[in-house]
Amino acid sequence: MRPAGQALGTGARAGQASSRARAGRAAPERLSQVALDVAAFAVGLRLAYGLYVATADVGATLEPLPHLEAFGTLLAAKVLVMTAVFFFLRLYHQPRGLSRIDLAARLFRGATIGVILTFAFASFFFEGPAYSRRIPIYDWMTTFAAVLGFRLVGRTVWGALRRAGIGRDRVLVVGAGPAAQDVLSRIQRRPWLGYEVVGLVDDTPGRARARGVPVVGRTGELGAIVDRLAVDEVLIALPEATRQQLLALVSQCQREGLSIKVFPDVFQILASEVYIGALDGLPLLAMRDVALRGWRLTLKRAVDVGLSAAILVAISPVLLLLAVLVKLDSAGSAFYVQERMGLDARPFPMIKLRTMRLDAERDTGAVWASRDDPRVTRLGRFLRRWSLDELPQFINVLVGNMSIVGPRPERPEFVAEFRHHIPRYMERHREKAGITGWAQINGLRGDTSIEERTKYDLYYIENWSLLFDFKIMAKTALRVLRDPHAY
Repeated sequence: MRPAGQALGTGARAGQASSRARAGRAAPERLSQVALDVAAFAVGLRLAYGLYVATADVGATLEPLPHLEAFGTLLAAKVLVMTAVFFFLRLYHQPRGLSRIDLAARLFRGATIGVILTFAFASFFFEGPAYSRRIPIYDWMTTFAAVLGFRLVGRTVWGALRRAGIGRDRVLVVGAGPAAQDVLSRIQRRPWLGYEVVGLVDDTPGRARARGVPVVGRTGELGAIVDRLAVDEVLIALPEATRQQLLALVSQCQREGLSIKVFPDVFQILASEVYIGALDGLPLLAMRDVALRGWRLTLKRAVDVGLSAAILVAISPVLLLLAVLVKLDSAGSAFYVQERMGLDARPFPMIKLRTMRLDAERDTGAVWASRDDPRVTRLGRFLRRWSLDELPQFINVLVGNMSIVGPRPERPEFVAEFRHHIPRYMERHREKAGITGWAQINGLRGDTSIEERTKYDLYYIENWSLLFDFKIMAKTALRVLRDPHAY
């Protein structure tokens, strides 16, 4: 019993040391965020004052214009209130992989609440200078811009430090299959996140490494490996594992300061779809109806119509030019109409600029497009690289066959194949097909995993919001410039 107790004591001390080390690495970054935010609060108020001075009518008597020094009390209140608001909104505990769009949305919320509470607090507790009602509006705009700008600069600096090896977290990945390799590839593509994969834990016989990372042991040794390698975070990438197996793995990692994350499978990620119901007092698990209905459906349709109409008006000269170029580049029509499956698995004619020869499928039938596809024309390759062949689909959106954001529509031949071996595949047809989607902006476009694409499509359907749509649109616009799967 004594050796086991000594081993336990050693593991506990290792865990405490690792926890303190991790906290020590995180503290400077969080303190720098607080310092940058305080500076941004001051800069925002100063810019608001300058903007007010620049736009004020100097002859007006109803718009008082106090000296800048008179805002000292207001600035103190602002720093106090907004720092507290940011803390309670957990803006100092953000995940490293948070996108710039998500960061901007969270900071927008924090700046809005913070500025409102700041002026309410200052008006109630302090007898400050009289100021125009435009000052809070200007301060809201300039504070949000300053906080976002300072945060992005700070994130860039810390990303460069992590890329150089400073402040990294040691990560152990459980699994070495396709899911684990997907996790590895994403970590390796983003060194600025500061994750250093120290090894893999896997039970597959003969497997020594994956994507250059060695297998350091088996799952039964997970607890000892975590202590031996001083691991900060464990990523369990075994989507095929049973609940009992996951519980057994997690139970080996019960150590102070150790972060544990689990890569979900297609069904686990649908957990948000389940809620607790009741039948005469008997609790039941019920599947939530996630289809868009009522005002949500009307709102999404209104956004689709407004944006697609505006975009079609704006791109009509470009679309006309591209149609002429397609016609001149190869024989055949400029536009290509193909049957796809949309809402409720009903077929509809999807419009694209033609990028292939007229006889492209004469010998092969319906097949996936691939990189360096010989069937693609010279101009077609350029159109596909920049996704210009998709522009006519805004006509589909305007007439109601598609939405701007939604699961990408597939051809009937492929749907008939996928529906038999991909679980819940047909549920992606509960919403309108989209020009872009959550799967596409996450790299699942073209000849990629249908299982993974389905998982992302179902996640989008279950978690729809208008803000989610706008986020996908913005990320699509950015991704067009650097999409390796556009071919």
